[in-house]
Amino acid sequence: MMKEEDIIQGCIKEDRQAQEVLYKKYAPRLLGLCCRYANDMLEAEDILQEGFIKVFDNISSFSGKGSFEGWLKRIMVNEALNKIRARKKNLDFTDNYEVDVQDAGVPTDKIQYKELLNALNSMPDGYRAVFNMYAIEGYSHLEIAQMLNISHATSRSQYAKAKNYLIKLINELEKVKL
Repeated sequence: MMKEEDIIQGCIKEDRQAQEVLYKKYAPRLLGLCCRYANDMLEAEDILQEGFIKVFDNISSFSGKGSFEGWLKRIMVNEALNKIRARKKNLDFTDNYEVDVQDAGVPTDKIQYKELLNALNSMPDGYRAVFNMYAIEGYSHLEIAQMLNISHATSRSQYAKAKNYLIKLINELEKVKL
């Protein structure tokens, strides 16, 4: 098994074997990340493919500071956001979707992963992008605001609305199951 540093150095030298090892090591996790932003599996795979092209083109710019996986995730998130922007021209950060603000937890203990992913995918793009970036990827609202070119307050508002939208959908799923 190649060490991460050897894989990176091999990819910098455009060694196909190192590129294949890198892809096989990280693609499954990164595909999961892409699925959370995409509308379907084909779009997620497209984001992953485009993201890996950028990884291989820019791997020499990885400074070694921070985790390599974090660097990869950031590229995939940026690629996913680019795909959303291309699809919608601008993310929808409007109040078109009425959701009552609550301070309730998401009842994920009774929901299947696939149902949760479907619920995430049914969110408006703006909600989904902010929710994924904050709740799952761990970006701060300030970082999200900078990446999406929105205000800090808009990021916080979109996250609250997304969380409540998700809670509402999950509660509806639970009612159907009963």
